[in-house]
Amino acid sequence: MKRQITNTVLMIRPVHFRMNEQTAVNNYYQTTIKSASNTSLISKAQKEFDSFVTALRSHGLRVIVLDDRPETDTPDAHFPNNWISFHQNGDIALYPMFAKNRRAERRSDVFDIIEREGFAINDIIDYTSAEKQSVFLEGTGSLVLDRQNRKAYCALSPRADESLLIEFCEDFEYLPVIFTAYQSINDQRLPIYHTNVMMCLGEDFSVICLDAIDDKKERKIIENHLKSDNKEIIPITETQLTQFAGNMIQLESLSGNKLLAMSTSAYNSLSQKQKNTIEKYVQIVHSPLDTIEACGGGSARCMIAEVFLPETES
Repeated sequence: MKRQITNTVLMIRPVHFRMNEQTAVNNYYQTTIKSASNTSLISKAQKEFDSFVTALRSHGLRVIVLDDRPETDTPDAHFPNNWISFHQNGDIALYPMFAKNRRAERRSDVFDIIEREGFAINDIIDYTSAEKQSVFLEGTGSLVLDRQNRKAYCALSPRADESLLIEFCEDFEYLPVIFTAYQSINDQRLPIYHTNVMMCLGEDFSVICLDAIDDKKERKIIENHLKSDNKEIIPITETQLTQFAGNMIQLESLSGNKLLAMSTSAYNSLSQKQKNTIEKYVQIVHSPLDTIEACGGGSARCMIAEVFLPETES
């Protein structure tokens, strides 16, 4: 049985946190907190990270936490879902990254740690050589996976190449669902850098900013896919998008309770009607991530790499 959600996640605690100048060129959610020193920013980001981990664990999630490595300059290491994904057949995918300093986030010790945690690795599918051709596909940031219905939703951008998406879909047996999503920046409509900023896919619902899909035909195609798979569409506005209301992730506790993790900013942006609709399906878990959102330009979903690998026999 193919699973859409998992009870085990990998998270990387930040060590070198700051606004990454290399990603800011096309991540328009990033801002500089001028009044804060680097030491202060790192401390705030670590406190937010720790509080988020505590919140997840308190709701019964299994959270594998690794510290970022002090010897690497990796300001976005707390977003591991962009370089690695774990799959139910035992395969791991490694992805090519747009920013050169993000490529140093990839680390082989993760494989040993995951195996020590009791998971079996079958094969590693490595797409990182595409970086030599300046071709990128940033993991489950670029890909919003419907693991049950084998569909890979992908908003094309400088971080999400169509040809590599198709290669991934052939390797992992997914149907590519391709579109472009935009946001308004200085009176221009510019591509949203990651699909998971504007779209969350749960077992029975999707929180999505349809207004970000300017092409009406593409918008209708996305709606039809979701409806045909019996997903209730919970639309959010572009204003809510800027509060990371699209950057959520459905998980489940070790006891089987369904959860939707998000930042407090995202939670506060939702209307009561939206919250009520979500809570038909899941319990909402939220935690403040203001510093990580402002400097990192990503939120709760970006911080989580879901572990779907099979467990080894004891």
